[in-house]
Formats: sequence, structure tokens, C-alpha cells
Amino acid sequence: MPQNMEFVIPFRSSVSTYLKPARRRHLGWVREHGLVRSEAGWDEYLSWDLPQAAARTYPGTQTADDMFMFMNWFSLAFLFDDQFDATSEGRVEQIAHVSREMITIPFRPAGAPPEEVCPITLAWVEVWAQLSMGMSESWRNRFASSWARFLAAHAQEVRISAAGENLDLAAYIDLRRRSVGIHHSIDAAERSCRTEVPVQIQAHPLMQNMRAAAADVIAYMNDLQSLEREERRGDSHNLVTVLMRHRGCSRAAAIDEAVRMTADRLAAYLHLESRVPRLCDELGMAQNQRAATDVGVAGIRNWIRGNYDWARNTGRYTANRSDVVAAVERQGRGSVDDLLTPKGSGSSPRPV
Repeated sequence: MPQNMEFVIPFRSSVSTYLKPARRRHLGWVREHGLVRSEAGWDEYLSWDLPQAAARTYPGTQTADDMFMFMNWFSLAFLFDDQFDATSEGRVEQIAHVSREMITIPFRPAGAPPEEVCPITLAWVEVWAQLSMGMSESWRNRFASSWARFLAAHAQEVRISAAGENLDLAAYIDLRRRSVGIHHSIDAAERSCRTEVPVQIQAHPLMQNMRAAAADVIAYMNDLQSLEREERRGDSHNLVTVLMRHRGCSRAAAIDEAVRMTADRLAAYLHLESRVPRLCDELGMAQNQRAATDVGVAGIRNWIRGNYDWARNTGRYTANRSDVVAAVERQGRGSVDDLLTPKGSGSSPRPV
């Protein structure tokens, strides 16, 4: 089955020691912030096990409080992502309004109240104030720009779906590289270790190409692992689906090609990574700068490996869905709960 497909990833699998103490706090936070409103939505959310995803992709997080914050960030990002799957005309405009607000929040003073008020924006104001705390203006601007491109790409996907358009392979790869959301996620790896990669390294084409290769690897693996989920939803934004249409091939042949493309991009990433020590020599990096660069590289590795390990076991991509979730998917909705309307409407999840 696609979700259980195996890839050879030569990176060590790591999990934060703060997974258990942060998980319970996180589940209470999700409930208190109205990010899940129904019992069916709560059961679905628990099956995803996002705390494990955060603990695997940010294993070097230095405190339980920070791990708690990363889990909260994952929840609002994944739950917001599912809001994009609804493509009715009024919903498209509502998503666009909230997306603009989510983009704008990091450019305001930390903690400033949102102008578009809903559970997602209120949660993001709180998390951004914590995520950005202690980081330089350069890092905040870099993260905010990556976050903006990610949300803009998602909004573009919604409009394409609503218009019934089909992208060719090249256009899909370009859009998917942005919508997978890896660039800001890699930026956040620096925050997890309380360090920042030197700007000379970040701006260098080698690092930019490494990040692009990592984004492709993670996007393609995710498309394979989530294929059955997206087929049920009729979602055409999947590499396998695009390959079938673009090349006129069978589903099995498209899967084989997607696996080959993933392996090629992973090999490209490994080659680029091998050149980092020489780049540090060429730029005359001091020892502390080299150590910070190593943190950035480890952040990319942890995302490739950690996301793969989590995605193989999460209930988010499993073939078996509850009756309620299956009904939602048949209706063309991406989420059991509507999180783009003001907090207070709808039912509350059961206690943790």
C-alpha cells in the first residue's frame, strides 16, 4: 500500500525526549482553542498523532515548553491545511481572507490581535509570539517570507481546483515545491535549537538547492503516502495523479515513476549536502558558524526522516475512515469541523 511504501533514507531516526510530557498539554491546548469542535473531529485528530510528527521532525528541541509550542503549531497548520480542501465558491473566498491574515500575522508586532478572527488565526497569533521569541529580525523575516509563499501556494491550489483546471507536470512540481511547506519548517529547526544558520550560508545557491531538493523529496513521499486519502477526496493535487494524466500511464506505472523521482531527488540532496564542508572552507566560516550550519543541515535531515517515519503510521493517511469522515469526504469537504468561523459555534470535543 502507498502509505507503507519503504524508502532507503540514510539518516538516523530520532524522537524528542519531551514527546510524552508535551503531548498531554498539547491536547488540552487544542481543545481549549476550539481547533477541534466535534467528537468525530476529535477522534480523527487523535488518530493523526501530530505530537509524534513534531517530536520526530524537531528531536533536538531543548525544552518541554518548546516541544509543546511546536506541537501546537503543527495542529493549527495541519487543521488549517484541511480547510483548503473545500472548493465551493463562498468557501474559496473565505479561505483567501483567512490565508491573507495568516500571512500578515508574522509581519505585525508579536501578539497583536488578528483582524480576521477565527480559531486558526487566534491560535497562530499565540504560537507565532512564542516561535519568534529570541530570534533575530533576519530569521523572522526569512520565516515569514517562507510561510507567506507556502500559504499563497495553498490558496492557488484551491482556486485551481475550484476552476476545474489541471496542471501539467512541470507546473505541478513548481507549485508542490511551495505548497509542501518545507522551507519555513526548516527555518523553524533553527528555532528548535536556539541557533541561526549564517546568512552567507542561507543565501548561497548550494543551500537553496539543498532546500529545494529536500522539499521535493518530502513532497513526493507525501504524495505517495497520502495517495489513497486524496483519491477518496477526488483531490487531483498529487504527483501520482498528475503523472497518470500527463503520461497516460496506469496507476501502478505512475507510482513506480514517483518512487524513482523521489530516489533521484534524495540522491541529489545527498550530493549537495556532501559539499557543505567545502563551502564553509570557501566562506571562511569560524567554528561556531560551522556548528550553526550543521544545525541547519541536521534540521533538513530530521524533516526528511522524521516526516517519513510519522507518515507511515499516522491515521491521517490510512485507508480506513470513520463513517463521519467518509461522509465528509464524499461531500467534497476536507475537514469535519469548520475552523474559519468565529470560535464558539459548533460542538466541543470530549475531554482529554
